[in-house]
Amino acid sequence: MIELLLPDVNGILRGKRINDKELETLYKEGLKICAATLFGDSLGEVVFETGIGTRDGSPDIMSYPVANSLVPVPWLDSPIAQVFVSLHDFDGAPDFSDPRYVLRRTCEKLADMGLRAVVATEFEFYLLEPGDDIAPKPKLGNIPGTGLKQEGLQYGALEDLWECDPLLMDIQRNCESQNVPSNAALSEFSPGQFEINLRHVNDPVIACDHGAMLKRIIKGTAFKHGLGAAFMAKPFTDYSGSGLHVHVSLLDEAGNNVFADPAIKTRPAVSRTLRHAVGGLQQTMADAMAIFAPNANSYRRLQPRSFVPLSPDWGYNHRAVALRVPVGDDKDMRIEHRVAGADANPYLVVAALLAGIHYGISNQCEPTEMIAERTMLDEQEATLPVRWEAALDRFKNSAILPEYLGEEFCRVFEIMRRSECDRFHGQVSDLDYAWYLRAV
Repeated sequence: MIELLLPDVNGILRGKRINDKELETLYKEGLKICAATLFGDSLGEVVFETGIGTRDGSPDIMSYPVANSLVPVPWLDSPIAQVFVSLHDFDGAPDFSDPRYVLRRTCEKLADMGLRAVVATEFEFYLLEPGDDIAPKPKLGNIPGTGLKQEGLQYGALEDLWECDPLLMDIQRNCESQNVPSNAALSEFSPGQFEINLRHVNDPVIACDHGAMLKRIIKGTAFKHGLGAAFMAKPFTDYSGSGLHVHVSLLDEAGNNVFADPAIKTRPAVSRTLRHAVGGLQQTMADAMAIFAPNANSYRRLQPRSFVPLSPDWGYNHRAVALRVPVGDDKDMRIEHRVAGADANPYLVVAALLAGIHYGISNQCEPTEMIAERTMLDEQEATLPVRWEAALDRFKNSAILPEYLGEEFCRVFEIMRRSECDRFHGQVSDLDYAWYLRAV
């Protein structure tokens, strides 16, 4: 069997299994698929307010295989393969709902400038212990010679990598089997939290395919080992949230990194192009927060003193800012975007970043003053929207993002996420009872 992979609007991989005969049809003719597949909410339910999948009669659309994406699924015992598919209207035009197309159209605007983006993603995640409790528990390390679990912030603890070595090595082997270029694994800031990095590639869509596949590999391999993997932005109240960090650089037609100014002999050798790109990212960041933080849980991560930027500042070799310029030579000069959560759709995150970069370069947007290396920062003022409704309001009223992501896509995205926001906040939780039932 072969699994067809469709990243939906939320970044969740949806699809179905077909047999080898149907695979031949997919490659020769394409296969019909329900057009509403990409427009479910986080529970996979259609959103009535959009009319898609309900009042429109839920029509079919065509799906075609993405070149060079057919690979085995090594964590399953059955002989299963997987392939990405893209969506098209019956006249052959890409469908506006496909996040891969949304990103591709933004890349084309940079290509018209003679520029090509080089992108890499980094995902933080938690491994989860098996259990029957109502709440998940992070996989903590064992304290040798005892039955106790290791608490505390164990950033960079190699012992955590030792304890998870069979799983991590299987993840690495599965990445190699699926041509996903992973290159580093790290025990992150909280117990049970890890990060796996991917190499930079010069096609942003492929970079996001790698990111989507990496999440699937981690979840599938953890499942094989009897564990869970959580990519929620903030799965635990007392532990750090998980981010999706994106590294972006720009090359001209000769392959030169336009973010570096070779005439500057001191670090950082920041070019005017990089400054304008940062300026554009700063101007569009608030508009795009509904993409960077797409779920109710996303906003639990956006808290002071949590290593999550709350304002669109930038700086050199500084991890407390939203837009970090890492240390590197001219060919490595890049921007690291540190705002998005691990629950975000990587295709839409990168599309929003490239939109901001293109807008900044086109309009020569000047950034704020760059924060220097080792600058001590006081508690940041939250100038970005850190509540879901406020982020959706800002997204809805954006005059910039629809020009890049598409007006219809932005309209439907906002309606979908607003509907889920309203339904989530309409639920009565256990916290309501704990805080108010007796007291009031």
